[in-house]
Amino acid sequence: MLYRKNMKNGDELSILGFGCMRFPRKFADIQEQIVYAIENGVNYFDTAYIYPGSEENLGAVLAQGYRDRVKIATKMPPYLIRKTVDFDKIFNNQLRRLQTDHIDYYYMHMLTEVSVWERLTALGVLDWIAEKKRTGAIGQVGFSYHGGREEFVKLADAYDWDICLMQYNYLDEHNQAGKSGLEYIAAKGIPVAIMEPLRGGKLVTRLPKEVYRVWDNASVQRSPAEWALRWIWNHPEVTVVLSGMNSMAMLEENIRVASEAEANSLSGPDLALFEDVRQVLNETIVVPCTACGYCLPCPQGVDIPTCFACYNNTRVEGKWPARKGYLMQTSFKNATTNASLCTRCGRCEQHCPQNIAIGEQLALAAKVLEVPVYKAARFFARKFMSMG
Repeated sequence: MLYRKNMKNGDELSILGFGCMRFPRKFADIQEQIVYAIENGVNYFDTAYIYPGSEENLGAVLAQGYRDRVKIATKMPPYLIRKTVDFDKIFNNQLRRLQTDHIDYYYMHMLTEVSVWERLTALGVLDWIAEKKRTGAIGQVGFSYHGGREEFVKLADAYDWDICLMQYNYLDEHNQAGKSGLEYIAAKGIPVAIMEPLRGGKLVTRLPKEVYRVWDNASVQRSPAEWALRWIWNHPEVTVVLSGMNSMAMLEENIRVASEAEANSLSGPDLALFEDVRQVLNETIVVPCTACGYCLPCPQGVDIPTCFACYNNTRVEGKWPARKGYLMQTSFKNATTNASLCTRCGRCEQHCPQNIAIGEQLALAAKVLEVPVYKAARFFARKFMSMG
């Protein structure tokens, strides 16, 4: 197992982190996989308050003598914090579930915009964090993020974070926070953990057949999963990559790759393969948006690059996964940023280097993404998961 140092506190973290959102159903299988991972060098385990049964299962295994060999990362859901007392209410419950007296890496889960963090600060989160750090109950504090680059940068600058968790993979190089966001936060000296390196397995099992031909014709034979993971680990800015491994075969392969994948180790021909893959995938996209951001800010608040990324995902992932991502990225916030807010003022189109008919494409995106189920889910999110 290879390790990269967290320069904030000196921790040597395994480059492969165990994502605990989707454990197997049987506890015996969970235990086997966690123990195998630990014995083979994985020392970073990522869970969250809202992952059903995850914290309890992880805690039950680690309590068998493994706690001191790993770093636990878990998350607090901001939308469940209504009063100051909720910080301790949720945190103490997590300690009980995890059967521990401290959390090594504690994230504010899925911060969507700066106003969410500002609401938490108004409730006293800064003093609460300081006290938990003073007593050793929390080691490092970070935030996890799904959304566009602009808000990501604002959040990165809003607090002296110890770590960040963001989505990144070769298909999302310029989506969400993207490469520029990764480089921005790494330049601040903040370690970065990566989620969705395989897009929930879709970069392994749901790609056009032409993509598999690219991998098959490579001079080095590697699985699509290995290629995707090596691409992320090739970035020196990345500290840990989370993988939701729910079979021993996945675990064994990922551990093998994580013992070899050094930063800056992919060759020119290797990187050219990814360009070939992107070219294939680009032929399937609907809108040729490069997420350059020249169209922003939108007077109506539309996050244009994110809307187009989700619209394009309908071709890669399918409509329902794309709609789920769209809901999460445009509506789980105080001010929604969805496509139907567009009034076709045309201001954005004056600045688009790709000459995209943005207003027209946003209308089409809204038609595909904002179906009745989406609207009902958005209403629920606004009412019961409001950040304001």
